[in-house]
Amino acid sequence: MPSARLRRSLAAATALPLLALVATACGYGSDSDDGDKASKAPVAAGAEKLSASSVRIGYFPNLTHATALVGIEKGLFQKELGATAVKPSTFNAGPSEIEALNSGSIDIGFIGPSPSINGFTQSQGKSLRIIGGSASGGVKLVVNPKKIKSLDDVKGKRIATPQLGNTQDVAFLNWAAEKGWKVDAQSGKGDVSVVRSDNKVTPDAYKSGSIDGAWVPEPTASKLVSEGAKEILDERDLWPDKKFVITNIIVSQKFLSEHPDVVEAVLRGSVTTNKWIKDNDEAAKTAANDALKKLSGKALPAEQLDPAWKSIEILDDPLAATLQAEADHAVKAGLLKKPQLKGIYDLGPLNKVLKAEGRPAVDDAGLGVK
Repeated sequence: MPSARLRRSLAAATALPLLALVATACGYGSDSDDGDKASKAPVAAGAEKLSASSVRIGYFPNLTHATALVGIEKGLFQKELGATAVKPSTFNAGPSEIEALNSGSIDIGFIGPSPSINGFTQSQGKSLRIIGGSASGGVKLVVNPKKIKSLDDVKGKRIATPQLGNTQDVAFLNWAAEKGWKVDAQSGKGDVSVVRSDNKVTPDAYKSGSIDGAWVPEPTASKLVSEGAKEILDERDLWPDKKFVITNIIVSQKFLSEHPDVVEAVLRGSVTTNKWIKDNDEAAKTAANDALKKLSGKALPAEQLDPAWKSIEILDDPLAATLQAEADHAVKAGLLKKPQLKGIYDLGPLNKVLKAEGRPAVDDAGLGVK
């Protein structure tokens, strides 16, 4: 099985006490934003309104959420929704986005598999469904080349992960275990020292010498490389077909039940956006960076943007089998009790959209609704 990560906040009400500590795989904080800085495409005059007057979409100001960044920036979601207005909100952590979905503050969200598992299991399978994929990849092990020349040299060194129990933390613990190294998951002590460090401060920790490397998502990995670190492992190489889910699309079950036409329109927007990204790579990269600048006030420099963008694959398939594998690795690490994931997916609406495009259906790996 692949060395995995349990995307973002690895938790579950039944998990160990670390639950409250868990954060998103690519988050840079925990607050949400009302979306005022996001590009809001105007509703076309005379456009038809669907069963809801608006749809509230949550996502992160991060390249792994490129579908949302580009689709909202370019008005591609709004085009599919007609007179049903898109109301975007941005988040920097999976738990806060799940809370917003549960409270009804958002209807649909782009998010990692770990908080998706968390939200689903904590609600006994009643809060959400995963309805589509968005991105794969975008995670690397980067190290100080003066101290670490090979993967075996990682033993005995200090390696940062974003947070105890988060996606990259579980992935690194699993990889270390496969190397035969012993590490206490809670303390991070063992044959290799796991240093839990927020992505915002990891570059400074690297420059100060307090860590020797990091297993981190983009663009943190590329930022470290731009400052002298060296990439020695791309997590894609640990997975079959070099694919693993890092971002998928969730919807509240209530909204899915009450507004299936809106959900389908959002999925058409996602599929359309993903196709546009693949057909217009440079323009899409620019659009994503423009959106990041509007949301965060700062665009990524080319030396970070270009390699980060190349390491992320945009797709429609949620890669359901890798979600199960990621959950299994969290259980193996002792960070999560075995979750019941049956029913977490409802890929019917997405497969309807794909069929209309003449494309094959995607699979739920046996985890779909009955």
